[in-house]
Amino acid sequence: MTTQTIVPLFSWIYIYSSSSVWHLHRKKFKAYTNMGKIIFYEDRNFGGRYHECMSDCADLHSYFNRCHSIRVESGCFMVYDRTNFIGCQYFLRRGEYPDYMRTMGMNDCVRSCRMIPVHGGPFRMRLYERQDMGGRMMELEDDCPNLTDRFNMSDFHSCHVMDGHWLGYEQPNYTGRHFYLRPGEYRKYSDWGGMSSRMGSIRRIMDL
Repeated sequence: MTTQTIVPLFSWIYIYSSSSVWHLHRKKFKAYTNMGKIIFYEDRNFGGRYHECMSDCADLHSYFNRCHSIRVESGCFMVYDRTNFIGCQYFLRRGEYPDYMRTMGMNDCVRSCRMIPVHGGPFRMRLYERQDMGGRMMELEDDCPNLTDRFNMSDFHSCHVMDGHWLGYEQPNYTGRHFYLRPGEYRKYSDWGGMSSRMGSIRRIMDL
């Protein structure tokens, strides 16, 4: 004779309710961790008119005429000196930049910004020798301070980011002009904002 365990109805309600609350908290936590906040100031040392931004903005020029200091209260951002996320790119993590023009070599034109989402999973991307994912392919899952040493190449004409968010640099050891690589296909180097096909180093964006 087999016996069956009967679970009272209120227990099932409690289990379902607890599970629902857990998933709700997970969604709220995920939404919270993907939030960022950046404040642009017209004058140095956080003076003058300012504008707060908590998401991507393709056109900032209507909010301020110039930008001499920046405060990143949470998250990481890329800022651009032209609208629609093009032009020179600058990576900013949480912190204060009281005179970022001098410390980062930027001009006072900040015209767009993009918030970099939190990524908690694996990182994976592929670099290609030629346009449209052609030629030799090199796969990366971690930081690389010198692409030439690892792959015996310094020119890459396309790439495919499968997982995670990355920063590419023109020079080795994470120096020189840099550009933001988010998940997607980049069929030519101009798609990621490169002035040439040269890429000397690349790293994962993990420090939030």
